[in-house]
Amino acid sequence: MNVQVIYCNHQTAAIQVREKLAFSQSAQLLEAYKDLRDRFPQSEHVVISTCNRIELYSAQERQEDAPTSIEVARFLAEFHQVPVDEFIGDLMTQVGPDAVRHLFEVASSVDSMVLGENQIVNQVKEAYELATQGDANGPLMHALFHRALQASKRVRTETRLSEGRTSIASVAVGDFGKSIFNRFDDKLVLVIGAGEMAAETLQYLKGEGVRRIIICNRSRERADQLALAFGGEVHPYESLDRWLGEADVIVSTTGAGTPIVDPQRFRKAREKSGIKPVFILDLGAPRDFDPLVAEVDDEVYLYDIDDLQATCERNRQTRQKEIEHARRIIDEETVSFMHDVHHMSTGPVVKRLRESWHELSRQELDLLFRKLSHLGDDDRRQIERSIERIVNKLLHPPLETLRDEAREGPPHGLIDALKRLFHIGDDA
Repeated sequence: MNVQVIYCNHQTAAIQVREKLAFSQSAQLLEAYKDLRDRFPQSEHVVISTCNRIELYSAQERQEDAPTSIEVARFLAEFHQVPVDEFIGDLMTQVGPDAVRHLFEVASSVDSMVLGENQIVNQVKEAYELATQGDANGPLMHALFHRALQASKRVRTETRLSEGRTSIASVAVGDFGKSIFNRFDDKLVLVIGAGEMAAETLQYLKGEGVRRIIICNRSRERADQLALAFGGEVHPYESLDRWLGEADVIVSTTGAGTPIVDPQRFRKAREKSGIKPVFILDLGAPRDFDPLVAEVDDEVYLYDIDDLQATCERNRQTRQKEIEHARRIIDEETVSFMHDVHHMSTGPVVKRLRESWHELSRQELDLLFRKLSHLGDDDRRQIERSIERIVNKLLHPPLETLRDEAREGPPHGLIDALKRLFHIGDDA
């Protein structure tokens, strides 16, 4: 089994790059999986696309079937209609244990901007489920992602990494929002979009005392569900401009392909309300608000995903000991998983070798018993047991060596040698 991940490095890639490569809709990603199946038929794939990361995981039985970083870059460029040279320098590739460890860190929120956030593990689950829906993964990815969720669970239960503010929404409200407003119970909140991030943000805003919530979303059904959960009012999406001007807090999480609010639209919306503080939390990927909206007037406070980085880095520093503990758990899980993978790679050879030798012994015993037809049942059983012990003793040294090699890594060389020595077919 070969595992690799090719991803857009969120620490170096600008948000504009990540926006261009993001898969903002499930239908879009399902179409991408169809393309990936056509391009790389021997690979299984799972794509994790969030507001802060674009990652393509692949697994193959043979390493030579793995797509190269150039091939993945070409796929992304052609699918998103983005020139390769705009992002090729931001792509990173990890293979084998490094790729496995990276996924475990992502699922455990060690690689997140907000350490210990619980949202990422749900995003990892959803990414795997969507890949399953898109017929893009299989037994290799199933084993990998199942173990990733197991590693995440261990980190959550055995460390204190998730204590305190652990989600993007909680940090945004607790740190940024409170730097603008002393209280929220008298603020009008406008929510654009009705997905999981919107719901999580509303949870924290309600905790701060928010009473009036306006929800504008293209899908009325999802807006109604969100309104029911948080006591909000649903208004037609066509009334968005009115509420852009009246709201004190705006939370936008639509994931639209291009910004839905530009400076001209927002300036016009604020003409009736006049200049007053407005806190805009743009959690869309790609962004929902043009960055120039922040320059409409001095009372516009616009924050996007990248603006969280400094706060999250301080969070990281205060939790350094918990990070070290989490990384030890992840290292243990990585070693365990790779050991299981390498052990599985030896299974077919061991099985065929045992079957081949025991089949030969049975054939020879049949010939012997035909010549010695006078032997009784007890004598035959004793001879059979003796031959079986001899075969097992002869098989023990090569199989023990194979197991020892598998503990250190994929024993491809030894497997190939055993196949040649004992004439074991390639299907083993």
